[in-house]
Amino acid sequence: MGVAVVLIAVALVAYRQPLTGWLWPETRVQRLLDEAESALREGRLSATDGRGARQLFEAAQALDTDRTEARSGLMRVAEAALAQAQRALGEERFADARSALALARELQVPRAQADRLAEALRRREAEMVGLDDLLKWAQQAHAAARLEGGPDAALPLYQRVLSLQPDRVEALEGREDALSDLLQQAGAALAKGDLVDAAAIIARVRGYDAGHIELPDAQAGLGRSIEQRLTRAAADLRRQRLDAALAGYQAVLDAAPDNAVARQGSEQVATIYAERAGRLAADQRFSAAQASLEKARVIAPRSVAVIEAEQRIARARQALARQDSGLSAGERSRRVQSLLAAMGRAETQGNWLTPPGESAFDQLRAAQALAPDDAAVKRAAARLLAAIERCFEDELRSNRIRRAQTCLDAWQTLRPDASALRDAHQRLALKWVAVGDERLGAGDVAFAALALREAQMLAADAPGLADFAQRVRTAQAGGD
Repeated sequence: MGVAVVLIAVALVAYRQPLTGWLWPETRVQRLLDEAESALREGRLSATDGRGARQLFEAAQALDTDRTEARSGLMRVAEAALAQAQRALGEERFADARSALALARELQVPRAQADRLAEALRRREAEMVGLDDLLKWAQQAHAAARLEGGPDAALPLYQRVLSLQPDRVEALEGREDALSDLLQQAGAALAKGDLVDAAAIIARVRGYDAGHIELPDAQAGLGRSIEQRLTRAAADLRRQRLDAALAGYQAVLDAAPDNAVARQGSEQVATIYAERAGRLAADQRFSAAQASLEKARVIAPRSVAVIEAEQRIARARQALARQDSGLSAGERSRRVQSLLAAMGRAETQGNWLTPPGESAFDQLRAAQALAPDDAAVKRAAARLLAAIERCFEDELRSNRIRRAQTCLDAWQTLRPDASALRDAHQRLALKWVAVGDERLGAGDVAFAALALREAQMLAADAPGLADFAQRVRTAQAGGD
């Protein structure tokens, strides 16, 4: 199920024309810059479909961080947004002014300029907008239990009143009561065991008012529920109920992505599956071994346990092949040639590790088992490793990060001790961050969260990863 979700997400992103185009990167960068300049001239500063000047400059910057045109372009977008906000204020288009000012702040215009314009907007809007009407609508929405869900819901209306008149007592009290009602929903979600919904609600309450009097109790309740889920998952793990344990740990990670205990528990599940795969292979139960290995790969594709299990399965296959002494020299040679030809076809298709039994890696291992000292087999092994390394570099350079990931997995499987792997992991992690940041700017929070998880698995200490994780969490809290 998890693999299918990832594939769907990647397909959707590809359809929306993200960074991972099929053009050469240099051509793609210049095309993005040209389109961004055109959008800037036309006043299309930001767009949810990714065709605004901001999104296009950011996409170009993600593709090539060394070029200055994208950075200077984003500065000009910020200045244009500030100018748009000023014009909209003069024309009393307050919603447009707020939107343009928010964009200018996000792109880091001088704070003093933004603050002066924000204060002028607040004063003018307070003069023009009927605060009493806004407050009445907020109270009506509150009475109808429409706390969120649109600009005419209670909490957004209370927030709007307070943005114009921060000390308005009725709005402060109304917001406090509405947030209490919202926290009751979080409590109901916890009672049903829905950690994700509860965590999302609590995050939204924190966004409205981090000092709400009931928030600490709600957070403590969420913490207790998480601990209870972790305790059950640990018990399932001890009893070898691996699917149940994994479900528990994943539920915690969905609610609290930084929970180290849940992440460690998931990795333990992957280790057990990988070790089981090795034992099954030793018993020559290769189908069952491969199935167990695939479960481990889904959870922790680049863990040491998974790599060791792959090697144990390969050695078991080699041992079985050596037992077959009935092949004549001619038959063995023909079999090796057939395997190497199949390896070449799989290599051409980019099937480095999958499908199991038909991948380039599996065909090579089978040939090595039959004739480990054969010169053609040794040449094929060297060629495959070099091709996989080139594959990684080419796909990474072209920003086809999912295919680069596949090449890296194959590289690690063939040469897990290669010193260049750490650098490769970090470079790919940085690509995930760049692409995820670009999609986050276009409003694609789901793909940004996927990119964050991939980057964390590759190199948890990659530069900029912590900041990106915080931006993703903020976007998730604001969008739920």
